Amino acid sequence: MVRVAVADDQAVVRMGLRALLERAPGMEYVGEAADGAAALALIRRTHPDVLLLDIRMPGMDGLAVLRAIADDPGLRATRIVVVTTFAVDEYVFAALQAGASGFLLKDSAPEELVNAVRVVAAGEALLSPAITKKVIGMFGRHGTEPVEGLETLTPRERELVAWVATGRSNEEIAKELVISPDTVRTHVSRAMLKLRARDRAQLVVFAIRAGLSV
Repeated sequence: MVRVAVADDQAVVRMGLRALLERAPGMEYVGEAADGAAALALIRRTHPDVLLLDIRMPGMDGLAVLRAIADDPGLRATRIVVVTTFAVDEYVFAALQAGASGFLLKDSAPEELVNAVRVVAAGEALLSPAITKKVIGMFGRHGTEPVEGLETLTPRERELVAWVATGRSNEEIAKELVISPDTVRTHVSRAMLKLRARDRAQLVVFAIRAGLSV
């Protein structure tokens, strides 16, 4: 069972997500919160596998929640999907840096939302090519900065990290490079270990910071 919680200041959004998740096979709805402080208390109490998190909440906002989770080893097992009204805004890159595993639009189809929870619970990132392209366009032009461990990557691993930053899946990258998905998966996994990346979303952040591109 995938244990899911929701944090959003709009009661109608929480109600809709709860109704959807409670009906989804293989999922357990463990609770909800209307603000950031309550969200942290909920995570500490229930330890969900996935938290669907609104960024713009009164008091302690979603970014502060993300940073608090990143700073607490006891909470890091919970993966965060930011549920937002806009595909890309000024919070997206900051949320990725703070540890978000992906983004989902509030008007996404029900099956997309359920699939998103399963994808993130399985350890993958939820980043569409459209979102990553806009993020790179918005923040990649600010120049590069040092990324610890980048010098340990092989040329192939650096190339694959750059491809991950396009938002493509292993299968899509394999098709572009005419190699097997298993080869892509191996190089990406090694790069994540060397860079100490929690998931593919963090690889996107590292690629943007280091100026890696395809």
